[in-house]
Amino acid sequence: MRVRPDTDDRLIRRLFDEFMRTWNAGDARAFGACFTEDSDYVSYDGTRAVGRARHQENHDRLFRGVLTDSVLVGEVESIRYLAPDVAIVHGTASVLMPWRSRLPERRRSRQSVVVVRTDQGWRITAIHNGRVRPVTVPAPDALPSRVSRLMTRTARRLGIGHQHTGAHS
Repeated sequence: MRVRPDTDDRLIRRLFDEFMRTWNAGDARAFGACFTEDSDYVSYDGTRAVGRARHQENHDRLFRGVLTDSVLVGEVESIRYLAPDVAIVHGTASVLMPWRSRLPERRRSRQSVVVVRTDQGWRITAIHNGRVRPVTVPAPDALPSRVSRLMTRTARRLGIGHQHTGAHS
């Protein structure tokens, strides 16, 4: 099958919208239907669940528990096709709790989603959800970098830590 960006992009965006709509409805069964049977789901805290049934079970507990009446808000940022039937989708989606009128900055999340074309249409086969916590990478001459190198030299002299033999040591 060939990628048809106009049609496939629309269908993938529709899947992302369905992912959010089913969450907002608190419908764990319909939420689970967005995934392949063997899908992987890595939550913002790093935990991993495998399989549609597990995602459905976890979200049923969440929708009836701590996330009752929450809504998922977000959007697709980009779609990149790896093959005609496989794409990586980057998006944002964050949970808005019922007692809030806007998302707190600390609740912003970004998803890396692998979608595949199935007989039932596009489905999520892997999702990794991470909190947005931007940090600045220190320059090599910045204080954190200099302190790290000093600690590395000290550890090597003392014979502690791992002994890396890479070119940049």
